[in-house]
Formats: sequence, C-alpha cells, structure tokens
Amino acid sequence: MDNLLEEVKILFEQQLDTDSLLSLSKALQAEFKQHLISSPQCMLPSFNYHLPTGQEQGLYLALEVGGSNLWMALVELCGRDHGTDSMRIRHPLSWPIDNSVKQLQGHAFFDWLAERIEEMLTLEAANMIGNTELLRMGVAWSFPIDQTSIRSGNVLGMGKGFYCSDAVRGQDLGDLITGAYERAKLHIQLDAIVNDSNSALLARAYIDPATRLAVILGTGMNAAIHVPITSLHPSKLARRPLPEDPSVTHVLTNTELSMHGKGIFPTTRWDVYLNDHHTLPNYQPFEYLVSGGYMGEIVRLIVVEATRKANLFRGRLPSSLAVPYILNTKTLALIENDTSHDLRDTISLLHQWHPSSHKPTPRDAYFVQQTVLSVTKRSIAYFATGIHALASLLQELECNTGLQDDLDRISIGCDGSVINKYPMYMERAQEILDQMFTRCDSGGKSVILEKTQDSAVLGAGIAAALAANAHSSSA
Repeated sequence: MDNLLEEVKILFEQQLDTDSLLSLSKALQAEFKQHLISSPQCMLPSFNYHLPTGQEQGLYLALEVGGSNLWMALVELCGRDHGTDSMRIRHPLSWPIDNSVKQLQGHAFFDWLAERIEEMLTLEAANMIGNTELLRMGVAWSFPIDQTSIRSGNVLGMGKGFYCSDAVRGQDLGDLITGAYERAKLHIQLDAIVNDSNSALLARAYIDPATRLAVILGTGMNAAIHVPITSLHPSKLARRPLPEDPSVTHVLTNTELSMHGKGIFPTTRWDVYLNDHHTLPNYQPFEYLVSGGYMGEIVRLIVVEATRKANLFRGRLPSSLAVPYILNTKTLALIENDTSHDLRDTISLLHQWHPSSHKPTPRDAYFVQQTVLSVTKRSIAYFATGIHALASLLQELECNTGLQDDLDRISIGCDGSVINKYPMYMERAQEILDQMFTRCDSGGKSVILEKTQDSAVLGAGIAAALAANAHSSSA
C-alpha cells in the first residue's frame, strides 16, 4: 500500500512545479491559436460584441435551462454605482427537469417552459401592475446550438435523456421559445440567448470593468473570453454581417475549454481507464482531468486498485465503491479536510460505505485521504494552467492587434460548485497563477480570480439589456 501511494503521489504531482506548468500553458496557447482558426467545435464567437458598461438598467426576465434544473428569476439592474446592490435577483425559482419533463415530446418541452414562466409572472403580478411594456427576456441555454443571431440559433441536440431532442434538432431555438410563450399569451419578448460561460463573463463585467475572461468549474468546465475580432479566422464569422459600428473591435467567445489538452496534459493509467470507458472518449479531455464530475471517479479507481492489489480495506472492496461515479466532490472535501485524531471522521465515513465489513483502519483512511489530496492538487494546478494560458493568449492577441488597454489587472469571473465551494480551491489556484505570472512576463498585469455567483441568470438578464439597448439605438 505504501508503494502504491508513493506511485500515486509521483504520477499526480511530479510535474506540477512552476516551470512544468508554464510549459503546459505554452502548449495550450498554441492549441488555442489553432482553434481560433480552424476548429468547428471550439473558440466559437457569440453575437455579443460589447461588454456591459455597468450603466444598463431595468427589469429583465432571465432563465437558465440546464440538464437537471430550470432556474428563473427577475433580474433588476440598478447600475454599477450602486455597489453590492447593482444587480438584484427577485423571486428566484427553480424546477427539477426530471424524467417526466425530459419525456415530453416535440414542442411540449417548450410549452412546459412557458408554463413555468407564467408561474413566475403570476407571482410578480402585484409588483408589475401598470407596466404595459413587454418584459424582455434572456435565456442561458446549456445545450449545443449553432447561433445565428443574438436571439436565434439552430438546436444541435439536447441529449441527456430529452425525448424532444431529435424532433427539435435543426429548428431555431428562438422560434421554439417564442412560439411557446405566444401560445400561452405571455406579455414577454425574447431578446438574447447566451451560453453559461458567456453569462458568467457578462455578469462579472457588469460590476468590474477589468473583466475579460470567465470560467465555469463545477461538474463540468468551460470558459469565455473577450477577444479581438481580427484574431478569429474569417470563416468563423462568414455567415453573419458584422456590425458597422467602428467601436466593435471584440467579440465574446465560447472557448469550449473542456475540449482542449489532449496529448498536452500528462495522464495516468486511471485517467486512461476513465477516458476509454467514457460514453464520449476523448471528447472533453481537459474536463476529465479537472472537473468535479471526474475527480471522485479518479479517486475511486485508485481505491479499487489499492483494494485488489495492495490490501486496502483488507482486500474487501466496499460494495458501494463498485459503482462508477459514486464519489462526489462534497465527499472528497470532507475527507481532504479531516483533521480529527487518527482520521476518525474519515474512518466513520468510509465505514458507512461498507458497514458489514471490518471497520477501516487509520492506515486505510490515510491512504484514501492522501489520494484525494493528490488528485485535488493536480486538478487545481491544471485549472490554473488553463487560466494562465487563456490570459496570456488574450494579452498576446491584443498586443498583436494594437488593442491593448491601460488596465493594470485582468479580472476573471468564476462560477461553479468546485471553484466557488470546494475548500481553498480558488485560493490555491490563485497562488499558482501568481507564481506563473511572476516567473514569466505578464506585461505588469495581475490576473485575479473573482467569485461570481448566480452568473447564468444574471448574465442572461444583462444580455437581454444589451440586446434591448442595441435595438433601441439602431431604431
């Protein structure tokens, strides 16, 4: 068991020194540049060109449509000058998207969305008496679409058990949503569709003008970046007329960060097993190494090997640990932060997995805890490397295009259960980032990770405000 634990530490931690991480970052930057030119799946420009000024105001309906839940709220924008009250969320509501909802056929899923919107409007009716204007709406859509305007895009499928996926594939998402609320005779108007990482960037930029990037790190991962339009190959913008406004120099871009890193990041035999047995091998290689959806599974695979080959748990695998993906990040955090005498809290937790067996020993608990520490340490280091690569790319692109600003820092909006809730994850990632930028030339700028909560609904509301303002200006 000691030999295996030493091997785990070597495999997960030996290439996490600053120089090694800078080398990985350089390789990632090269891949990013290539994907700005050629990839149909990564570095996808949105129809959001301007970041918010922080002066946008008004009341907007915002939806986040995910694979497991529908979140909805009224977002009240009051202006950046109001500090902590610059954005207010009124009547946040959520509904599970369970199997009964996923089994809705054809357009029935969108009619279900309209029914939930009607519930929200009924709750807010007393506060909206006398308001005869259409309530403008933004939607954060967590499924792939081929966006064709700020408020439209062709559905590329929904997957994840949605029965309507095939029926609506290729149809315009804006038309599907609009048709549903018009059938319900709701007094609203769809103004913007955004993805979750773009929402996070918009939400943070509303309160912090130094924001240029945003990242989502929870069960999955993604990032958005505000890049010069000229850094994208013309083919990425070929089907759209670019705004004639000369002030339009950048575009909010969905990096699809999770899809990067194949052949760049070192992997272990447990990573290879996870990838080979995944329903989508090689599809999101960065995410498989870093995100909350996979950290626990990597720990579980190591524990399974240790039980079978190194006499962990006296060679008897807890029955629950035979179930793939049973370990979540909440459990990992409890184990990692156990400072009790002889790890008695971890022993108690492990014993719950297999109460009919002999109680785990302190040595068993130590092996599991050290494994968690190694897996987490790598996750944090690789995550920081991805952020370093994106921030460095942005600085290089702006230097090459002559669009550098005079800001002394870059603010990165961060949302997701891992980056915002896993104990000390963000702080440790920030420390690694600081070391990396200290070692290399960052142009004198600091790169700061900033917690950004509820970013999907806030960003959807801000996207609606930007779209409404743009429409008013053009009119």
